[in-house]
Amino acid sequence: MSEVLEGSAAPLFDLPRDGGGNVSLADMAGKKVVLYFYPKDDTSGCTAEAIDFTALADEFAQAGTVVIGMSPDPVKKHDKFIAKHDLGVILASDEEKSVLEAYDVWKEKSMYGRKYMGVERSTFLIDGEGRIARIWRKVKVPGHAQAVLDAAKQL
Repeated sequence: MSEVLEGSAAPLFDLPRDGGGNVSLADMAGKKVVLYFYPKDDTSGCTAEAIDFTALADEFAQAGTVVIGMSPDPVKKHDKFIAKHDLGVILASDEEKSVLEAYDVWKEKSMYGRKYMGVERSTFLIDGEGRIARIWRKVKVPGHAQAVLDAAKQL
């Protein structure tokens, strides 16, 4: 597996999304894409992050940028999450974790001394040519969506 670095081609994906249908990076050609990976629908940090991206959705759209959140949760769970919090972002479902692994965000984590596999909260800003312009790993949610928007506006 090649390492995902700023300047490298973004790994392609075509996955089921909220509301039915699929979302594919190839379909976004010419647009900037914010691809943010989060651990689990409807948990405190993930909800705050999705709400922050939703609050800035119009500004992302004005900057020609599509926002896609991705987790291993199934589409039905994404649909409930969107309905509950009135979210305005695309949520892709990677139950097989193939895209999570391609972007190197499926990591061994540890909580209360127990090791388990999970998503490392990370965000990738992909330019209109499909190259990775910026990477944020081990994201802290407060202020993050605004920082990503600022970076997208500069692309």
